[in-house]
Amino acid sequence: MRTRTILIIVAAAAALALAVFLFIPLLSAPEPAWAPEYWPTDEWRASAPEEQGFDSAALAQELQQLRDDGVAIDSLLIIRNGYILLDAYFAPYDGTFTHDMASVTKSITTTLIGIAAGQGKVDLDAPMLSYFPDRTIANVEARKQAVAVRHLTGMVNGLESGCLDGDEPTLDAMRATPDWIQHALDRKMARDPGKAFCYDSPGMHILSAILQETTGMTEMEFARTNLFGPLGIHEIMWESDPQGYTDGWGDIHLLPRDAAKLGYLWLSGGVWDGRQIVPADWVKDAVTAHVHADGDDDYGYGWWVSDDSYWALGRGGQHVKVFPAFNAIVVTTASSLDFDQLEPLLRASFKDPEKPLPANPDGVAALNSTLAALAKPAESFPVGQLPPMAQVISGKTYVFGRDAADALDLTALTLKFTDATRATMIVKGRHDQDTWPVGLDGTYRQTPDGRALRGYWSDAQTFVMEMFDIGQVTYHVRFEDDRLMLSSNNFAGEFEGMATSP
Repeated sequence: MRTRTILIIVAAAAALALAVFLFIPLLSAPEPAWAPEYWPTDEWRASAPEEQGFDSAALAQELQQLRDDGVAIDSLLIIRNGYILLDAYFAPYDGTFTHDMASVTKSITTTLIGIAAGQGKVDLDAPMLSYFPDRTIANVEARKQAVAVRHLTGMVNGLESGCLDGDEPTLDAMRATPDWIQHALDRKMARDPGKAFCYDSPGMHILSAILQETTGMTEMEFARTNLFGPLGIHEIMWESDPQGYTDGWGDIHLLPRDAAKLGYLWLSGGVWDGRQIVPADWVKDAVTAHVHADGDDDYGYGWWVSDDSYWALGRGGQHVKVFPAFNAIVVTTASSLDFDQLEPLLRASFKDPEKPLPANPDGVAALNSTLAALAKPAESFPVGQLPPMAQVISGKTYVFGRDAADALDLTALTLKFTDATRATMIVKGRHDQDTWPVGLDGTYRQTPDGRALRGYWSDAQTFVMEMFDIGQVTYHVRFEDDRLMLSSNNFAGEFEGMATSP
């Protein structure tokens, strides 16, 4: 079960710490007029860190320190003045496949609402209920009738919710129902709309439904046409609910370099290659503090806001953080990262915000060597080798007992080995069944929901599968006669499955 509460609280509060150590002394500098030299629709341009005021040698040293300290980071991308000065990947993530951006999705959802409003398709101040005339909605009262679209974008909708401390249970309750939107709309009111911040994922999912009802397109389709397409973002994985509404609350999967384009779009005032993609007034309003959120941070419309920066934030440490006074964007993917863990790296390496540093070939060489070492897996495993057992068990279905069903929602498992480069895993739960590709050549294969899988035979009887999403989980499947034993670094003990078919 995913837990976002502590990570969101700490990561949101970390912005002030970074400002104190890094940017507060420089806040007197005027905010520059941003005039991009180019548009990274097809490709970002790169420069040596020194050209952007960063010290290569310091970056190398601090990146290695992150690894030595065991910081659970997957990637770190720093862009300044439109140029990538650091693009670091920490094994096993290598940036070749999309990463779960978690609740960064919320900033995308509100961006799409802003676009739709600019097109005249959504009225930000219209009642939420007016967009669902064909639904019979429970607990209707004056306060619920007053909830507007704008309240949903700003996390001030007033609906009954666990808020920041209890958003995960609130979200789980919605996802446990057959109709997520109906459940989200049926909730009782807990407070007057517009009065107080309450982090609420179901409210963001309602926005996805509003987009679909008003545009005739799913949120994903609308995004491809009106946002992702113009920005050159093509590799996207984004699931939908049982009724086909795109998950407006979270778990979009993007490449880090594509996620950075959202920050670049905001730096340019919503303009991309001469076209106003997002209305300028929405760009400004979205990152203007409208309500106090938590700690020292405020909230705009889908964006967290502080004095010197604004950011899209997702559980586990997914960030698209923009420092407008310095034309800087920092993008992170991680499994458990507080942004303040990057403060030593930024403070040590950002030497001059006003002019380039002298060229430093030795520092650049040290940085490149460090980046290569960080991206190298800790250990390699055999590829392209299938033991005789692979053919013996291929296609057999192994049925699990109630213990696995209760603990893992796993009732049956089938592995199929058709060649030495790829396997297929069929996983059956109590209510559904998934078919997942598994890379056998050292390369991850992604499932429809964005998880990435690869595997290998560690010995003649044991198949090891690595599943990467927000963090990596390793499963060991040992075959003995007509049974298998499943174990993992994610749970204690073993679960037994018995073969039922050839």
